[in-house]
Amino acid sequence: MTAVGIDAIEIWTGNLKLDLPGTFAPEKGEDPEKYTKGLGLNASSFPDSYEDIVTMGANAAHRLMERKGLEPDDIGRIDVATESSFDNSKPVSTYVAGCLEGVFDGDFHHANKGERKFACIAGTQSLDDAYNWIRAGRNRGRSALVIATDTALYARGDAGEATQGAGAVAMLISEDPSLVELSTHQGYGSADETDFLKPNQQFPSVDGKRSVQVYLARMREAVEDYESVAGDVHPDDFEFAPFHTPFPGMVRKAAMLAYRHVTRDTAIEDELADEIGRQPRREAFDDEETFHDAVREYMDSLKETDQYREWYDATIDPTLSISREVGNWYTGSVHVARVSALKTALEAGRDLTGETLLVGSYGSGAQAEIHAETIVSGWEDEIAALNVDEQLEARYDLSWEDYEEVHDVHNHEMDVDVEEFTAPESEFVFDGWGRMGERKYRYVE
Repeated sequence: MTAVGIDAIEIWTGNLKLDLPGTFAPEKGEDPEKYTKGLGLNASSFPDSYEDIVTMGANAAHRLMERKGLEPDDIGRIDVATESSFDNSKPVSTYVAGCLEGVFDGDFHHANKGERKFACIAGTQSLDDAYNWIRAGRNRGRSALVIATDTALYARGDAGEATQGAGAVAMLISEDPSLVELSTHQGYGSADETDFLKPNQQFPSVDGKRSVQVYLARMREAVEDYESVAGDVHPDDFEFAPFHTPFPGMVRKAAMLAYRHVTRDTAIEDELADEIGRQPRREAFDDEETFHDAVREYMDSLKETDQYREWYDATIDPTLSISREVGNWYTGSVHVARVSALKTALEAGRDLTGETLLVGSYGSGAQAEIHAETIVSGWEDEIAALNVDEQLEARYDLSWEDYEEVHDVHNHEMDVDVEEFTAPESEFVFDGWGRMGERKYRYVE
């Protein structure tokens, strides 16, 4: 069976930066470590006044296609995943295709286009759709372009305001990929939840405590469902575990849950037993409350062990390096985590060809997906071609007054005119409104 997976990937971060410990925390009168150590964030990326989900998605896709020497005829499908869409009918993918047609010869009239919505997991669902399309033999030799693009903004004063971020990830899904091969096995955990939603409103309504609980519950279900088809998962089975990353602090919770699950009934649990005891089993307790108290006590002890800390530092922490500097990208966050891990390995000179990633995606509302990916020959060149560090370094550092202004620009309920903070160069920009209220775009050389 021919391998299908991610052949190439590109990232486009918003052109502005909000320093959380240096700018946000002092304005809020809070300890900077609430953000750097608590949330695990140093900064958020932000879109300039001429940027939005279309420009960021089109810029990431443009760079990917140019680097890979692709033309529109090479692409048979364009899927955009977002929870920041501004149109309830016309998909963002059509806007992106229109932008790209302005800089490439040919057009995408032959390409199937769509928009996926299921909170943050929609990026992975679009990846699955592209995989299935190729596996079904309906691609006619063409590749799919999957774009996850979002402006993850919150109302001013909202508890989630510090986790904001904006950016796009473009992925080329092809046969015989050069980055990772996707597994045929997947696991899901899904339930009707109201932890995070936008009922006909721009900014989300969030039950923060409930959202964490739902995230962990759906992830646990997804791991168990994955194991029902792929077999038991062991920590030695995978090099990295990229998780959905609304902020690194939440990944710390998910990682602890995952480690407890995959070490149960293994030699690792046996080794830890003398130090912290064996994992609590439900059948040993008379009621749920006592059982959960015992689990929490065990988890508190587990996170202090050398075994867990070494596993976390090697398997989870490398997935968070970019997220710490850009914040939450909603649909793109788990795909940023994948890049972070592979970038860290490349910089360390590691040969990962043939190794496995265990990817955990999540979307509020709520659904989680677990699947495996095999790193393939060529991954080093693909990751080395990224210019993430240069993009992060080039961002304009917002003052608090700047932040207030640009936040208003991206509030759909406000009509404000703010001068751009950066000069666009070799990128698509928002160019005003059309006769039917549509957004227009142009390419700046």
